[in-house]
Amino acid sequence: MMPSPRPEIFLQPGEWHFGNAETRVRTLLGSCVAITLWHPRLQLGGMCHYMLARRGGHHGNALSGRYADEAILLMLRDVLATGRPLKEFHAKLIGGAAVLTVIERSLPQHDVPGLNIAAAQQLAHQLGLNIKAEDLGGSCARLVLFDIQSGDVWVRQTQVVNANPEPVTRRR
Repeated sequence: MMPSPRPEIFLQPGEWHFGNAETRVRTLLGSCVAITLWHPRLQLGGMCHYMLARRGGHHGNALSGRYADEAILLMLRDVLATGRPLKEFHAKLIGGAAVLTVIERSLPQHDVPGLNIAAAQQLAHQLGLNIKAEDLGGSCARLVLFDIQSGDVWVRQTQVVNANPEPVTRRR
């Protein structure tokens, strides 16, 4: 009898997951960034998938996984619950592709991927994360699979054919 496949969690933008060796976490990144944290001895880890570097304006008390600093805080709650120091976890940073049109990317306030990458690197530095790998930037979307048992992160880049599709008109 074949063993049953391990469960897979698919993260949407703004979501995070922290779990044990039985789980794999998948996501699809464009300009978003994912941060993985993994403890090699405990085989525990997690991934957050954030959309924007920071939230503008007042946000109240509730944290949102859509923003870099808040997403990492949400995942750090689970890390701290393990009782192990953050420095024992291995981190990987993935994403931040420039998949928007050239005109949109040329406006500084629209450099979402650049701001997302800078936020990930700044948070990693501020928290003293043990960065094991980075796959940041470029112009291709990324399919990401994080195996919590091994700590491996596989990334497959895929071209975005048209980030801003035009309506198709058919003639008969």
